[in-house]
Amino acid sequence: MDGMILLWSASFFVSILTLILAIVKRSWVYMLLSTITFLPIAYYFSGAVNAWKYIGLTPIVLLILTIVFWFLSRRKQ
Repeated sequence: MDGMILLWSASFFVSILTLILAIVKRSWVYMLLSTITFLPIAYYFSGAVNAWKYIGLTPIVLLILTIVFWFLSRRKQ
């Protein structure tokens, strides 16, 4: 059980770190990495029967931001 908590915490930490890097650098690659690493957290909370279940929608928002950053990077070129 402790190993699973360690992996979940590492996923959360990497997700937040890459989200901050993506916003600062306006990088769609970091945003995509943040989306992928947030999936286990979203999956865990999607089974909740209260308002915590809406955390499961976070990867959708992150994926939309990834697409926006990708389009913005294509426009610059």
